[in-house]
Amino acid sequence: MTTTSHRDVWASIPTQTWHWQGFAIAYKASGHQGPAVILIHGFGASLGHWRKNLPVLAESCRVYAIDLLGFGASAKPIPNLEASYTFETWAQQIADFCREVIGESAFLIGNSIGCIVAMQTAVDHPDVVQAIALINCSLRLLHDRRRSTQPWFKQIGAPLLQRVLQVKWLGHAFFKQVAQPETVRKILQKAYIRTEAVDDELIDLLMAPARDPGAPDVFIAFTSYSQGPLPEDLLEQLPCTALILWGTKDPWEPFELGQEFAKFACVERLIPLENVGHCPQDEAPELVNPILQQWLWEKAIA
Repeated sequence: MTTTSHRDVWASIPTQTWHWQGFAIAYKASGHQGPAVILIHGFGASLGHWRKNLPVLAESCRVYAIDLLGFGASAKPIPNLEASYTFETWAQQIADFCREVIGESAFLIGNSIGCIVAMQTAVDHPDVVQAIALINCSLRLLHDRRRSTQPWFKQIGAPLLQRVLQVKWLGHAFFKQVAQPETVRKILQKAYIRTEAVDDELIDLLMAPARDPGAPDVFIAFTSYSQGPLPEDLLEQLPCTALILWGTKDPWEPFELGQEFAKFACVERLIPLENVGHCPQDEAPELVNPILQQWLWEKAIA
């Protein structure tokens, strides 16, 4: 599928709204046959991060890309007052989506923190998850329980920055500086090895939600979230099988650390994606899509 055709096909798929616990949740759906599949984005991203994958997977599956509460075009309720931005919250969102919209269990595919959401959903709601695929799973390196493994300057600097961001006007000022097109472009060019994939389309889809009134508070709430599960906690409990894909040049979630996940009994395979960064589904869809298609086909006939 060429760049032009993926844009045309993606644009032709309407964005729908599902009302969950009083909040509007955005999603796109495509495909009329085969197993149900939910695509779960990472931090700061949105359902558009799957624009190169959903149309391809929908050739043989019923595929849903969803915006997590607080991200993309979904509602951004006030943290702690109206909603808690935790993996348990998002897991409940995905589970209820399976029950209320899809009407059956689904395969979950996540990228970065979307992987943690997928695993939390499977652990908390095993009846709605058939199997999961993890793409460059977040290692949660800023978690409280990781702190002692980090260099001294990160042990001190990360908690200090979190406390500073809790001061509302400072947090909003920081967010305003980060949420600029050129700043976002520079950040992504470090995360993507193929920097040509960091195009205007990608910048636009990430910048649009950042302009929503509640976006700064969601950003601050999640960057302050140093508790909750680590990926290995969830892999130890996972009631279903998992496929893991990992870009070997990921500067944020090192492949060397991710390889340790292969030792868990639930992991079917860990597939390295050579010379690819943190978001392989967007950076190298020609590598990721065939693997996911084959995996879903194998699961469907099993």
